[in-house]
Amino acid sequence: MSMNTTDRDRAHGHTVHPGDVGRRVAHRREQLGLTREQVAMRARMAVSYLEYLESQPAAVDLETITALAGALGTSVRYLLGGELDSPPGQATPALRPVVEELQPWECWAKMEPGGVGRVALSTPEGPQVLPVNYRILDGTVLYRTAAQSTAATAVGERVAFEVDRLDEAFGLGWSVLVTGPAHQVSEADAVERFGKHADPQPWVGGRRDIWVRIRPSRITGRVIRAAGTTPSDDTP
Repeated sequence: MSMNTTDRDRAHGHTVHPGDVGRRVAHRREQLGLTREQVAMRARMAVSYLEYLESQPAAVDLETITALAGALGTSVRYLLGGELDSPPGQATPALRPVVEELQPWECWAKMEPGGVGRVALSTPEGPQVLPVNYRILDGTVLYRTAAQSTAATAVGERVAFEVDRLDEAFGLGWSVLVTGPAHQVSEADAVERFGKHADPQPWVGGRRDIWVRIRPSRITGRVIRAAGTTPSDDTP
């Protein structure tokens, strides 16, 4: 008898909304640039069922979730949300991994979509690393924060900013490190412009009235890929 996602999750002491599986399937499919038709063919299921799964909250049996994991090059655990409470990087490394330096333009291409990065700075309590939602605009890194937050103390200091991406299923990944001075954006026209074109919406919510801009003086990056693959095969 097949175990559906709800039963499996209860067995492991977790609660997962049935629709979360479909959202993870859709997100992973979009990451890989695959159409529903391509994934359905790989998983040997009807396109209409995959569309239903991605758009409606529904329980999925283990056989189906296993087929989807294989089609999407990921794990059943990932699609069930089992990795959310665990640090990344616990999967098996890629076969014969190759580490290569990224050119500056490649680093910018990796960071361009925006998302979540980490600001490393010195505080009276010692070094701290803080996650922030960021955007890239005009060759600078932008993030918003609250006036009294630790992230706001980066203003006027030289900081490091790091972004990375890991593909647990394939043991691949990349990281980019930016260093440079951080300044508060105070010009009204600049704030208005950033709000229109590069507004990073903080996940934590609340008022975030301080705009911080990091002007990179140095940018470096590395990528880990499997031997025999090309850079275009790497995690996007």
